[in-house]
Formats: sequence, structure tokens, C-alpha cells
Amino acid sequence: MFNTQLSRIGLPAVLLTLMALPVGAQSFRVQCPTSTITHPDPQAAGVNNTEPPYTGPTTFVNTNPSAPANGYLVPSANVNGAIKCQQIGGGDGYATMADGTQTYMFSFGPLSGLADIAAGNAGTEFPSVFNTIYPGTLQAGDPATTNGASDNSGGYVLGTPTFTYNGAVGLANDIAYLETIYDIRESAVGNTVTVILNTHSPFSVGDQIVIKKTAPGYDNTVANPTWTVSATNIPNAIFSADQAFQFIANTSGLPNVSVSETATVASAPGITGHVDPRPIIDVGVMNGNIPAPLMAFDEDDEFFLTLSNVGMIMRPDLFEQHTIHFHGYPNASSLYDGVPDASVAINIGGSFTYYYLAPDAGTYFWHCHITPPEHLQMGMVGQLYVRPRQNRVPATTTLNAALLTQQADLRTACRRLGDGVTPAVLTAPDILCSNPVAAVATTATGGALYAYNDGDGSTAYEVEAPLQIHGFDPNFHFVGMTFNPEGFTDMKDKYFLLNGRSYPDTVNAAPLLTQSADAVQHFSQPLPSIINIPAGQRALLRISDLSVTEYATLASLGIPMKVVGYNAKLLRDQAGINLYYNTNSITLAGGESLDVILDTCTTRAATGTCTATTYTTGQVFYLYTPNLDHLSNDAENFGGLMTEVHIL
Repeated sequence: MFNTQLSRIGLPAVLLTLMALPVGAQSFRVQCPTSTITHPDPQAAGVNNTEPPYTGPTTFVNTNPSAPANGYLVPSANVNGAIKCQQIGGGDGYATMADGTQTYMFSFGPLSGLADIAAGNAGTEFPSVFNTIYPGTLQAGDPATTNGASDNSGGYVLGTPTFTYNGAVGLANDIAYLETIYDIRESAVGNTVTVILNTHSPFSVGDQIVIKKTAPGYDNTVANPTWTVSATNIPNAIFSADQAFQFIANTSGLPNVSVSETATVASAPGITGHVDPRPIIDVGVMNGNIPAPLMAFDEDDEFFLTLSNVGMIMRPDLFEQHTIHFHGYPNASSLYDGVPDASVAINIGGSFTYYYLAPDAGTYFWHCHITPPEHLQMGMVGQLYVRPRQNRVPATTTLNAALLTQQADLRTACRRLGDGVTPAVLTAPDILCSNPVAAVATTATGGALYAYNDGDGSTAYEVEAPLQIHGFDPNFHFVGMTFNPEGFTDMKDKYFLLNGRSYPDTVNAAPLLTQSADAVQHFSQPLPSIINIPAGQRALLRISDLSVTEYATLASLGIPMKVVGYNAKLLRDQAGINLYYNTNSITLAGGESLDVILDTCTTRAATGTCTATTYTTGQVFYLYTPNLDHLSNDAENFGGLMTEVHIL
């Protein structure tokens, strides 16, 4: 079983073995382990399905202290983070702009977290959610429309959607073994049942089994048809001992079954990565999103991301491979970086699971790295962000103390002379240090949300709003759909988008419906662009620009913009002095990100509590581009990069 293997052998070996095979064998496969070497929690405790409080760095011990070179490190205390998983499909789709223009895309679409994605949230899930099998039959097409994920005004503002499934599409129970029973008997005293098979027993102690026989007590018509193997290699007078095993029945006096060729025993249905390809194709084809599905996880998490290439129904002549590249993200291995010459590319009909150990917090983004100018222009771009450990610091702990504690974690340590950490810092600080302790220690305590591990509460916020800037050239998309040569040198964005939408669609909660070539309505732009801030609270805008051809500028009217992070790095110098700045506009090139806080509080106490605000419920402010050619939908009338900030 997958989880057992992860516990018994090194994680990199498992990943290399299990993940590379689908690429070569051309089959879909989905993986989300419930435990790993780094997160070895027995699932009875459910720790890997929650984010534990951060009280100190994880400590490790070597599994072979007598010969360290032959061992590997396992956690011994403070197991931080959890396991998160997501599945996406690579294919094609359509999107509709606010002026009615419909454009064809190469695109990624959601194959897990469907209800969350339809509600404009990240589709990243804990294993307990991801590893669930849909109880019914998913309809072909976009579940947001065909299965009711967006019922009642889209499920975004009003009502509760009827479709709430966030598991992995196509995930199916797998029965690894099916054996014929020769004889099955219960002991005369007690309720130990001995099962003798016609062949060698493939079962081990602890395995869950299902016995099917038309006899009361053993078949699957009873309330508890699943049994646990209690012993193997049982001596018997019929066959060799390795053909017998035992289990403990939940009652005594069950009828014996002598020689039988109809009784069978199978391992209990379980999640092992087995998939049914039909729903993956049905849901994934034409289900492309722009931006691509949002991803969000926490520092110290292990993130397993499966890409299944479902092909492109609109361009069946193209055998397009796809990859996932996390832009600006420090991967531990080039195998998972998505650059084809150092990684692997996923062919149509194949899956590949990328593995990431969440590094420094911040706003990143991701895209396909196959023919990047073409695939990025066509829409294969998405946003992701990593939440900081500081979010998990208890409200009783000062943030300064928590950040000092983090310096003992050598993976993310950012030490300076005089920080007072153990072991003492005796050398000059690393000039690449990205998160030093604040120069001025404060008494701010945890219990809130933060953009970074700031140690002083200066990046605290209450509302989060990912904003991805992108654009497209409709001519380039048209020739991409009509089998014509694409003019790369003439490519120039003419529609300018925030989360895949152009104004005035940016101020709508629910996205526009798009009639696609599969005759199904799709929500191709589910991520909202409107910003709602309760009076006196702060909104963190996670802004990234993935335009292939243009710089982009965003200006704020009425609420100052405090820039606290740039390219997933806290704006702080090596002396610990905050380099945040207030502005009314920011400019980004393609491939850059900024973390901006809009604060509707005019007087804030040292504790962070708002004591006075001049902003009132019902006020509306604008976030827009002053570049007039970007403030249009390929025409003179307004559109493009503009949205609204509403005070609630």
C-alpha cells in the first residue's frame, strides 16, 4: 500500500518510482499520501489533516545513528505543517470577456476541490478531503454548472450549493487481491476464523479483508462485512501453512463452510491511487480556467500536485505536452520544476505528481513551461501563495519570541549577530537572508493572519484577495484555434484582465457563463476580482503579473497601498528595518509579484486594534490602471484593468 511504502522507504525513492511510471505508461494516476516520513502521523489521530500550532522547529533523529550515512531523518518532536493535495487537468477551454468576446484557450482546469474552486477559493485540500470518492456519478462537463456547484446565485454570495464535493475526480477504490477460498472454519471455542486459500495467501496481519459467500455472517449483506487479518502462516492439514490466515469474527457460532469454490476473499476497497479515466476526461475536457486553479498551502506543508493531461478537443492535431513550473519558487529537486530539459513533460493520457515542501511564505505563481510564450499567452497561468508559520503562533505567544524560535530551524534560519538564538551566531549574517528578526522588538502576540513571518505583526490582515494580472491577444488565440501559423513577433495583449476578467465583469461575484464546444456551459473565470473590506479591517492583495508582453500598473483611489512584500520576500533589510512604503500605485513586469495591504483603519493601536476609521459602510473605491490603453477591451470604451473596493 502507498502509505506503508512511504513509511518503510525513503520518500524521494517512492516519489521517483511511483511518479515517473505514469508518464511512460501513459495512464492517469492520482496520489495523495495520508502520511510520509516527514509527516508520519497515524491517521487515527488525524494530525495531517489539520495545521498544528507552531511552538518550535521540528526536531529530527537519524534512523540509523550507528551508521548515519545509511539512515534518514525522521521527526521526533514538533511535527509542523500538514499534507495538502490538488489535482488539475491540462487541456483547453473558452473564456468570455465583459464585452461578450469569447476567446479560445490552452488552459488548466480543476480536477479536485471542485466546489471550492466554483466558489472562488483555492482547490488545495487535506488528504481526508482529497481522498474521498464521489458517491454518485459526475456529469460530463463543468461540475460548477452541470452538477450544481454554483446553484443559488452561483453559490458565491447567497444560498448553499447543492454540489459540495472537493475530492479528486476519477479517484476509485482499488481491490489489490481477489482469491478463492478452499475452506473456512470457525474454532469450536471462541470466534477465531481460519481461512484456507487455493493459492499462497497475499494477506498480511492488519490487512482489511472482505469475504463474499452466500452464507450468513460472511457475505457483504451483513452490517460489518470487513474483517482484520489477525494471524498468517497458519498450520493446517489441507495445504501448506502459507495458504492460510485467520481473523477474529465479531460473534461466535458462525456456520462452517467446508470445501468451497464460490467463496472469495479480497482486500477491502481502499484508496491506492487507482483511477477511473472516464470522469477525468469528461470533467477535464473544455473545463479550463483563467487564471488556472488557485493553490494555497502553509509553510512546512508537503504539497502533492497531480497534473493529468486530458488533451485538447479543439486541436486534436496537437499532441501537446504540459508541465507545471512554480515561478520563483525554490524547489528542492529539478525533477519537480517543470522545465522539460531538467524535468519531465506529461503526454496526453498521462499523469505526474509533483512534490513540494513549502519553503518561505509569500506570493508565487505557476505556469506551463512547454513553449512558454505560446502556452502562457493562451492562458496556462495561475496563482499560488504560501501562508507563514506565524499564522499558527498561539495568541499567548509574542511574535518576536516565535520568530527567534524559528531561527533554530536550519532550513529557514535567518540569523544575525546578537539575535540571542541557540546555538549562538558567531559569524556575519547571510546576505541572502530573506526574513531577519525585526530591529525593534514589540509585544505583539499571535492569533491573527499575516503575510509573512514578520515578528512584529506589521503584515497582519483580515481579508485576503489574490489578484492575477494577465492579458491576451485575441488574434493570436484565433489563429491558435483555426490551425493557422501563430505570429509570435506580432503578439501584443489587447485585453487586460484581473483574475481572468475585464471590467465591468471584475465587479461581479459570479463569473460569466461560457458556451463551449462540448455544448456545456462553463464557469471559466471562477476567481472573483471584487475586493470587499469590512470598515476598520485590512485587506492583503496578493498581486502578480503574468502578462507575456506588457508591464502593468495598478492605482488605488482613496485607500493607500502599503507594499510589504516583493517577489515572495518580506521588504526588510539585513538590519531588521522594515522597508515597507505607502503609495497610490504599483507597477509590475511579467513574472513579478507584490504583497499590498489596504488598511481601512485611520488610527490603529500598538496592539493592532483599530480605534478609529473614517471609512463607512457602502463606500466604493477604485483599483484601476492609469495606462489608458490597458483600460479597455480592445476598444475605446472602458474595460480592462479596473475593479472596485467595497467597504462593508
